[in-house]
Amino acid sequence: QVQLVESGGGLVQPGESLRLSCTASGTSNSAYMMGWYRQAPGSQRDLVASITASGITNYADSVKGRFTISKESAKNTVSLQMNNLKPDDTAVYYCNMKIPFRGDYWGKGTLGTVSS
Repeated sequence: QVQLVESGGGLVQPGESLRLSCTASGTSNSAYMMGWYRQAPGSQRDLVASITASGITNYADSVKGRFTISKESAKNTVSLQMNNLKPDDTAVYYCNMKIPFRGDYWGKGTLGTVSS
């Protein structure tokens, strides 16, 4: 059974950084597309960043130049480095894995709060 567990959320001030990590179990993350989504209160869940099995990355326009997604296949983890954070980045961040013919798997989420 595939399980995704996020960590690294917290409270920071504007301009500071957070690093989120997602550890996968039950399968290898090296073969599938992984991504980070976020959902702010009252809003839908939106894609923040994704990385394919071959390492091609994609970012939402709002985070380009500030966020970096990466994966360590040996550790079965995918990380999201978030720099120069803004209050609008406050959200619950979810790890996602897409497995062909099986669908989407989600973690339970980790809260990142940016506030002065």
